[in-house]
Amino acid sequence: MIPISEYVLEMNHISKQYGDNQVLSDVSLKVRPGEIHALLGENGAGKSTLMNILFGMPVITETGGFQGEVLIDGQEVHIKSPHQAIEHGIGMVHQEFMLIPGFSVTENIKLNREISKPNLVSRLLGHDLEVLDSATMEQDARQALDKIGIAISEAEKIRNLPVGYMQFVEIAREIDKSGIKLLVFDEPTAVLTESEADILIGVMQALADEGIGIIFITHRLAEVMKATQGVTVLRDGKLAAHRETSQTTLSELAALMVGRGGADQIDDNSRDFPEDAPRAMVIRDLYVDMPGEAVRGLNLSVFEGEILGIGGLAGQGKIGIPNGIMGIYPAEGHVELFGEPLPLNDSRGSLKRGLAMVSEDRRGVGLLLDQSIEDNIVFSAMQVNGDFLGAAPFRLKNAREIRQTADQMMKELDVRATSPLQPVGTLSGGNQQKVCIARALALKPRFLFVSEPTRGIDIGAKKLVIDTLLKLNRELNLTIVMVSSELLELKSICDRIAIVTEGKVSAILKPSDSNENFGLAMSGIAVEGGN
Repeated sequence: MIPISEYVLEMNHISKQYGDNQVLSDVSLKVRPGEIHALLGENGAGKSTLMNILFGMPVITETGGFQGEVLIDGQEVHIKSPHQAIEHGIGMVHQEFMLIPGFSVTENIKLNREISKPNLVSRLLGHDLEVLDSATMEQDARQALDKIGIAISEAEKIRNLPVGYMQFVEIAREIDKSGIKLLVFDEPTAVLTESEADILIGVMQALADEGIGIIFITHRLAEVMKATQGVTVLRDGKLAAHRETSQTTLSELAALMVGRGGADQIDDNSRDFPEDAPRAMVIRDLYVDMPGEAVRGLNLSVFEGEILGIGGLAGQGKIGIPNGIMGIYPAEGHVELFGEPLPLNDSRGSLKRGLAMVSEDRRGVGLLLDQSIEDNIVFSAMQVNGDFLGAAPFRLKNAREIRQTADQMMKELDVRATSPLQPVGTLSGGNQQKVCIARALALKPRFLFVSEPTRGIDIGAKKLVIDTLLKLNRELNLTIVMVSSELLELKSICDRIAIVTEGKVSAILKPSDSNENFGLAMSGIAVEGGN
């Protein structure tokens, strides 16, 4: 059948706000029938919001909708729910599996689209008493599995399958739906081995050969070059570029993903450390079992007195590093702190040895929201080191010392509050973050992890936090490892930046290295730079 339009999907001039936050601004995306089209961008670039609009997700309709138009086969559509998206022939293969482990492959493929058949009772009392037509459903499942070339039994339970095969069941479920015109693959190769990823790309190409348009969301640029015909790159909620894949390069795509206006003119506070400089921390073959942020055999060294940045895309393992070393999630491997072995899976022991951490989850892990500022500041030091307590045997809180410490920290970190007695839960996000830093500093650490320190706070507060970390490093010679999704922030403060991809360090770069090199490293492609 000849399509009505040259494009199976057109999203024209799409803009979206959440409150005062403009998350998409005049973004367009076009996909032809039978085309595999890559959608690229860093975390926060707007990819998820654009797909939420395409699928009519409730988060869009409940927050005032969007501006722009969506066309399927050249006809404007108004998709208000995922059900309507399916009716228009749109399917999605999710990065996080939407499968029921105790169900069979067939039951998952036909979930919510079960086929029933009449019986004597249903003929007398109504359709609701029909029984499942298991044979027909298994036949449909087998046909879908054969179409993607996967030789697994349709009767097998999902929980018995390897992770890679679960991904293929997700695909089979989508192509079993009638009238599929467009499939969205959201990071489909993230959990696959190299050979499984090759199989999946072959499946995508076979589906495209049948005329199905495919949107391929991935961070692996080599796969983009191998599998796609077109590329759309988003950056900071705006359209960075459209490219025909045959007319671009890995290097250009990497630079387009990461490059920002003015990014090359940031203040460069970095310093060079000689290769034989003393190490504050040495990490060898570190594994961390943190859901969504697993670390898989990572090696890394940190110089004494430096600020080392750890960057990378979401889900690649960067957040797992401090959480594993601090004993928040199970870890194994070898870590040395200032030349001494650091036992893993022992949070209190890590704190006693001079480590401290400002968590990315300041409300869930970092703060006691109902307690006062001063109690939050001294809590860890009191629990771990016995500080701010009177003499034995009573060990009562030393209110005067606590107040003096809180006053001093609030002044030095510019915590805006009515008094040290104000509950932390009533503070702004930026001031809460500064209380987290104060709490870590009260431990008098020699080594500080800060994980996503500016997440969820405004621009002014971000600068204050960054300036505070720089001041602590320069004036106290405090060794800092800063984990952040904000590459520009890492470039503004760090001496070196380690990029983590698939649980390992893919490159260590200098802040002055090119956006192209940072983009390639985030895609897992080896680059030279840093030291």
